[in-house]
Amino acid sequence: QVDVRAMVQLFGYVDVTNSGFIAAVLSIAFNPLFWNVVARWEHKTRALSRVFGSPHAACYSLAAVILVLNCVRSHCFTEAMKSQPKLESLECHWVYYSGLAIMALGTLLVVSSFLALGFTGTFLGDYFGILMEAKVTSFPFNVLDNPMYWGSTAVYLGWALMHASPAGLFLTAVVAISYTIAVLYEG
Repeated sequence: QVDVRAMVQLFGYVDVTNSGFIAAVLSIAFNPLFWNVVARWEHKTRALSRVFGSPHAACYSLAAVILVLNCVRSHCFTEAMKSQPKLESLECHWVYYSGLAIMALGTLLVVSSFLALGFTGTFLGDYFGILMEAKVTSFPFNVLDNPMYWGSTAVYLGWALMHASPAGLFLTAVVAISYTIAVLYEG
């Protein structure tokens, strides 16, 4: 038997009808859907490469859009947390510093993934025909699959803990679910 009292209490702090919260959920779900659909469309049609005059220019342009969308997602996430109540039991030093450590670990995974893959490797260059010489097997890819996705999820988890935000924890779960679906779609 599962005791759902803690989950019910946590949801008591989350207003899922709040417009900022809805915007955060939509932006979280939209981002991986957008880049996967556009990348597959490019792979099948080469339309972006033709419009931009080269695969590299098209890849860099898509990357710019992805970066802007990620900024929007992070802003929506933060605003949704700020508009919702905090959980008093999470407002303590050890939770704050745990969140900071989780955020640092996530940042390490994201940055090291970017350095290992390079710009075009990070931003879907393979869909544009820009292939790497070999599969990347160095850190952090030798530690876990999809370290950029899980690093990003860890950053959001750490941010939610640092803000003692049940809404942030809920939104982090949405991030994890979105990335899990993206991994299934990409695989």
